[in-house]
Amino acid sequence: MPIRILVAGGTFDKEYDELGGRLFFKDTHVEEMLRLGRCRVPVAVQTVMMVDSLEMTDAERRTLLEQCRRAPEKQIVITHGTDTMVETARILEKGQLGKTIVLTGAMVPYAFGSSDGLFNLGSALSFVQVLPAGVYVAMNGKFFPAGRVRKNKTLGIFEATSE
Repeated sequence: MPIRILVAGGTFDKEYDELGGRLFFKDTHVEEMLRLGRCRVPVAVQTVMMVDSLEMTDAERRTLLEQCRRAPEKQIVITHGTDTMVETARILEKGQLGKTIVLTGAMVPYAFGSSDGLFNLGSALSFVQVLPAGVYVAMNGKFFPAGRVRKNKTLGIFEATSE
């Protein structure tokens, strides 16, 4: 069975409008990233939403939970904005789905060419295949259980907590 990839937006998929000087969403870059990364793992990509995580509502988080619940796959990767990824992970964890779910994102948009997104997507695909059922955040080669991670906005990294 393939790995389900749910696209939720975030910096991962943002584009830059040179004339307006703003970031915006157009289409997901996940398919291109999988191709460039020479992914040989069977995947099913589904765009659920294209939302900046700072603007994501609880209703949208519940939509992600429901999509995870409905997915026939037991292994799910979610691309998500980093600012509220931890909050979404905790909601998914409370859903007790009995699946392995890994959330990942990027600090720099993939379209910029210097993004950490490609590495993070590859790491998440690897982690989802070997971790036991549960919800995790995977960033920069590390994974963290949903209830024991935070984004350190001063350092720009994700780190373990003792919660």
